[in-house]
Amino acid sequence: MISVINIYMETNVIGKIPNDISITETRIRYCLYARKSTESDEQQALSIDSQIKEMQAIADRLKLNVVAVKRESHSAKESGQRPVFKELLSEVSKGVYNGILTWAPDRLSRNAGDLGTVVDLMDQRKLIHIQTYGQTFSNSPNEKFLLMILCSQAKLENDNKSINVKRGLRARVEMGLWPCKPPTGYTKFKRMDQKCESVIDEKRAPIIKQIFEKVAYDGWSGRKVYQWLKHDIDFKTENNMHLSLGNLYKILDNHFYYGRFEFPKESGNWYNGSHKPIITRDLYDLVQENIKSQTLQPRSSQKEFAFTKIMTCGLCGSGITADEKFKHQKNGNTHRYVYYKCTRTKDQNCNCGFINEEDLLVQLHTLIDDLEIQTVPMKDKITLEVQRFKKFEQMLLGTKTPVAVKDIDIRNYAKFILVEGTMEEKREFMRCLKSEIVLNKKKISLQNTRV
Repeated sequence: MISVINIYMETNVIGKIPNDISITETRIRYCLYARKSTESDEQQALSIDSQIKEMQAIADRLKLNVVAVKRESHSAKESGQRPVFKELLSEVSKGVYNGILTWAPDRLSRNAGDLGTVVDLMDQRKLIHIQTYGQTFSNSPNEKFLLMILCSQAKLENDNKSINVKRGLRARVEMGLWPCKPPTGYTKFKRMDQKCESVIDEKRAPIIKQIFEKVAYDGWSGRKVYQWLKHDIDFKTENNMHLSLGNLYKILDNHFYYGRFEFPKESGNWYNGSHKPIITRDLYDLVQENIKSQTLQPRSSQKEFAFTKIMTCGLCGSGITADEKFKHQKNGNTHRYVYYKCTRTKDQNCNCGFINEEDLLVQLHTLIDDLEIQTVPMKDKITLEVQRFKKFEQMLLGTKTPVAVKDIDIRNYAKFILVEGTMEEKREFMRCLKSEIVLNKKKISLQNTRV
């Protein structure tokens, strides 16, 4: 058996290129690839720049022909999850580059899938040479074998790290320690010897208790509590943010506050926390009963409408909600009406007014010609649909004229979607608009805020 040591000795030492490479040196086009994934964005950028600086120095010393530089901030643990690296392999396959310059083998791969692709390109002699800081790899069996060993070692380290992390998490939760960021009302000890211990946030915990008490004993609705927190006492989280209505309901439904938690979420594994409870279990249960009796459920359980969550109030900046009403006529017919109006989350006295869905569609039809539609994904999808229809029309008529999709065709199809499309089709189209729809006293307008 060939030993790893022998293989390593047969590869080149730092800064030395094999003899067979020097013959074809002029035709090797290198792409410098730098990657970092484990630090903050700022640190990543610095680390990547440092890699590039060092590798360019090696390229200058060895007179390597570097024709492109690519950088990426993604993990290499899973195959196919790095768009820049995927692009690099594609360009190597097409002959744009036939050499790679990178800091270390693990910059290229920490998984079997990507490693297999790299080795396959070397077998096809599309990838002639890989230069790292300490080693070189060409299409020799020993060097490819060593490359696979080094990348496999990186994968082994990742796998072991993942196992150790999971083992550590299990140990902590079994001790009653919440391993993630604690909910509002708690904070984490900064000391390493007390890692994962959640302690009472003396500033916010009393407010959290009042939230539960106001719902349980005073019959307050979630929206009333939200208004009180934001406008009356200006309550903010540790991140200096106001609580949203959705996050408020999550607080009211969080078992952590009376001393229990589930980890992972929806796993069915429950633990008694070692942290000090802010409320009692009885108070928590009373809150759940009152929320149900008030029929104030989180928004995810409410009826959905086509144009909610994609419009804002032009007066106060709140979101837009909708009501559904039915009118029964004497002849037995029933008419359905949908009205859109301001949620008044930012201003309880907002007089934005409401707009009927039929009137909304009429105004959208008028504005559709001025709407800027994103190239991806909606315009492409609409273009394909129009092309399919025109080809079907050609088959029926027996014509052979070239199929051409004009801008007017796209906009007419968009108008069709707004009227006849499903709720999801309407939402998909509206989400792809660069212009934001603003409602102001029964009139809608465009506001170009999306980039």
